[in-house]
Amino acid sequence: MDAVADTFAMMGSIIGNLLNIVGMDTAALTSFPFGRIIVSSVCAIFLLAIMLLSRRRRNQGVIGAGRAVLITGCDSGFGHHLARGLDARGFVVFAGCLFPNGDGAQTLHRESSINMNILKLDVTKNEDVTQARTVVQSNLPEKGLWAVVNNAGISDWSETEWNTVDDYRNMAEVNLFGSIRTSIAFLPLVRASKGRMVYVSSIFAFFNCLTMGAYSMSKRGLEAFADCLRVEMAGFGVKVSIIQPGNFGPATNILRRRTGTEIWEKLDEEHQQMFNRQYVDLANDYHMSTCMAGNQDSSLVIDAMVDALTADRPKRRYLLVSKLDMLFFYAFPYLPTCVTDAVFYLSPMYNKRKAMLYSK
Repeated sequence: MDAVADTFAMMGSIIGNLLNIVGMDTAALTSFPFGRIIVSSVCAIFLLAIMLLSRRRRNQGVIGAGRAVLITGCDSGFGHHLARGLDARGFVVFAGCLFPNGDGAQTLHRESSINMNILKLDVTKNEDVTQARTVVQSNLPEKGLWAVVNNAGISDWSETEWNTVDDYRNMAEVNLFGSIRTSIAFLPLVRASKGRMVYVSSIFAFFNCLTMGAYSMSKRGLEAFADCLRVEMAGFGVKVSIIQPGNFGPATNILRRRTGTEIWEKLDEEHQQMFNRQYVDLANDYHMSTCMAGNQDSSLVIDAMVDALTADRPKRRYLLVSKLDMLFFYAFPYLPTCVTDAVFYLSPMYNKRKAMLYSK
């Protein structure tokens, strides 16, 4: 508080001198209420300008040369594009791929610099993570491991009763426990460099809706883990950021494609009577069309990831939706539950679903 007071005092002195230069009596001006408002407003504007300029200075960016970054899930999508982008910036990239001999991994190997290292990394397997740490630690550049980007993930949709416990477990094993497993293994290396931990979450971590229960569960858990880690790591100089993409289905390979028949045949007789075939087909078509109507350009997400890795003061959260949707998603977590639920109760899809349940 003393620093803030000193800053305002200094600004007041500067503004007073400026007013005297142009022939205005500062004491006379501030003796009037409107005069004090004018001086206060000028001080506030001046302080805001200083803050904006200092923000620009402190976000000049981290230089990639001599620093390494581990990225999980680089076979396709965000991880693949980020790996190429960081390679171009001079980082040493360790690209974790589920299929190191697959097309995505081989494209990275073929079209990148010698700083690109392809790793076999299934985040659900302890042995893969352990082996990846051994390889990374043995091949670190002079400035060490700067960051880990926990990007590997899967997605699916389903009514709660269409899933089994194994379906929920499989989702969490990749999206939640895969990130935890990788973080625990590599945190000592990132802590040594006072670097960054980045977690790719989703708007569904806080935006609850029909058919996304398993995915939302895994991403909400991931954010809880990352939030706690951020508080712990602050004492070590490590910064933790969460990436929250909206609908980028066409820009990634995360969308699982299924037919209505596949879903229907998985249901037992009781649930087939409750969720009739027409609704299953309608829900499947609706979900697929909604996902495919999403953003085809991943650059918004990649730019946010790069900022989280290179800005002097990265954001704690990067909400990545259209400008039109931004206000809604910023407000959504703070709205009363009755209001957020009403968003779905009033939707055409919800009402169609309600009318079709138990129907023949």
